[in-house]
Amino acid sequence: MVLRLFLTILLAQLAIFSANRAEGTPGPELSLPIECNPGKNCWVVHFVDLDPSKKIRDHRCQAFSYDGHKGTDIAVRDMSEVRRGVPVIASAPGVVRGVRDGMRDVEVSVIGKAAVNGKECGNGVVISHGNGWETQYCHMKKGSVVVKKGAKVKRGQKLGGVGLSGLTQFPHVHLSVRHKGKIIDPFSGDSPGPDCNQAKASMWRHDLRNVLNISPSTIYNAGFAAKPPQVKAVRSGLYNDKVLSKRAPALVLWAEIYWPKQDDQLLMRIFGADGKLFFEHKSVLEKTQVRRIFYAGKKRKPLFWPEGAYRGEITLTRIGADGKPQTFKSVRRVELK
Repeated sequence: MVLRLFLTILLAQLAIFSANRAEGTPGPELSLPIECNPGKNCWVVHFVDLDPSKKIRDHRCQAFSYDGHKGTDIAVRDMSEVRRGVPVIASAPGVVRGVRDGMRDVEVSVIGKAAVNGKECGNGVVISHGNGWETQYCHMKKGSVVVKKGAKVKRGQKLGGVGLSGLTQFPHVHLSVRHKGKIIDPFSGDSPGPDCNQAKASMWRHDLRNVLNISPSTIYNAGFAAKPPQVKAVRSGLYNDKVLSKRAPALVLWAEIYWPKQDDQLLMRIFGADGKLFFEHKSVLEKTQVRRIFYAGKKRKPLFWPEGAYRGEITLTRIGADGKPQTFKSVRRVELK
């Protein structure tokens, strides 16, 4: 009787130990889920929202996210990149648990949220990594998914291409990480909860941690145009001219910025073919936005612009909480002839 009771207690303790061990099973080490160079031709735009209330909080106790966001968004510059093809790849080895393809690439603001109800991920892939861990890759390009349910995939293996399907307004891959159904932030190893600065451990590979864990504020697209640019045309990738006519009616410098913030100072300058400054525009931003296009320029008064190479400089300056300035800068060039 005593022996039976001892064995019962021992088995119960072993069960508890096993359960605790499984609960603490480390997740897979994650590689980038997209073939790109972060900060050059792709950018982290949103982190996981770790605040369970209506407030927003990312892993650094800031608000580079939106309410209820369950993953990490890595964007490409514009739709020309989608047309060219940017591979979405497996962040870790595993087995494909589910796929969806066939949804068209269109902004949800055009078709409405009802059109993607229940299919917010758009075209996507879910991969199981064992021990309750899985990753999900969303918003892929229509017709691009190249894996099937049940297939084994290696780290870095192509799953599809970056697109604009599902509940999205810009081309990007959305990576969700889950453990036993719970959302996990790969930057901190945390699930949404009431506390801040409770990070456990980053799930990203060592070579990615510093590269990805930076402010999403950035000047990611810019150029020159002969007239004020149209937002849809810019985001379609139609403003990439390296040469403009010397008879262009205006010379306009434009820039698209992720996460410009209230009170940021924006300086836009154009230098002529002689290297001298001939146009400058300064402004102080009135509100924080996820992304916005800015432009400023000068109308042509003479018969034609002097021929040669022109340079545009866009500088965004922000005063941090420590009182020190933080500067974001981009330079673009155009030839007038």
